[in-house]
Amino acid sequence: MTWLVEQKRTWAEWVALRVLQVGPIPKHVAIIMDGNRRYARKEHKETLDGHTQGFHKLTEVLSWGLDIGIKEVTVYAFSIENFKRSKQEVDGLMKLAAQKFAMLWNTYEQEKMKEYGVCIRVIGNLDLLPAHVRMGISKAMLATKNNKRCYLNLAMAYTSREEITNAITEMSCGVEEKQILQTDVSELLLDSCLYTAGMQDPELYVRTSGEVRLSDFLLWQSGFSCMFFTKVLWPEFTIWHMFGAIFYFQRHFHTLSKAKCESEAQRQLAVEESDIECCHVLYGEKVTQEQIASYAAARKRRIEIFLHDLKDRRWEYLKINMHCVVFNVYLKQICK
Repeated sequence: MTWLVEQKRTWAEWVALRVLQVGPIPKHVAIIMDGNRRYARKEHKETLDGHTQGFHKLTEVLSWGLDIGIKEVTVYAFSIENFKRSKQEVDGLMKLAAQKFAMLWNTYEQEKMKEYGVCIRVIGNLDLLPAHVRMGISKAMLATKNNKRCYLNLAMAYTSREEITNAITEMSCGVEEKQILQTDVSELLLDSCLYTAGMQDPELYVRTSGEVRLSDFLLWQSGFSCMFFTKVLWPEFTIWHMFGAIFYFQRHFHTLSKAKCESEAQRQLAVEESDIECCHVLYGEKVTQEQIASYAAARKRRIEIFLHDLKDRRWEYLKINMHCVVFNVYLKQICK
């Protein structure tokens, strides 16, 4: 089973697609793929079979996104809370993940990803995952990092609370190491320290299976997302359900866009007001526009260097994980 399924659309699907494309199409869709276990019970299959069918559905959704014009899809693949499930199920899921990531090492699969411009990114606390899964993730991300047409983001060992806590820790370390000042800390900086740094916030948020909750998934990023809940189980999700979600998004697009623009303006204003306050502390009551501009430029430089180092550390983490596991495999072979 490949990561990219080439599907031919029916005449009815193409007509519906063309009608939807008259309106705004969400550039980024977030999905909670719920219902795999219930689907397995419904079909009298093993639980892992349900998760396997869930992966197959994900590859279909990626194909739909390419046809529809969705540039980015983020899916909740494995929550930190999922580690509380039975050892058999967790081990099975880790084995499935390792197998699917290993597929991306294949030259044919990499060429296909390159042809369609698909970049694979994994977000979450990867330290919680087994070493062989981290290796698979590292190789997949490094192999596809230069593909820019569309993005598939997999949230693994992820919760929003852990993500936000980690971002705060990163900023605290930056302040402690004097890379940034305490006054540089803002909502905008926290955005850039999240696992999703560099990604656009999801415009459409979809959850299957009838559950109406967010389950600690992209809470910070989904403040202005259109929420679409459907009762269908994830393996039974069809392109018509996706069309329905996009149509629902289009009905609420202008209201959400306006609210988001207003929020972004307020956040930027808060940063500018902070710069002015800092200048008052440094220069007294009377400050000039030149002093404010100079301080703002210095702040931007500090933050750029800090974020560049953070990005480098994250890429280096992937390289280290990949090579450490490869070296361990090599040691086992020569020690036989």
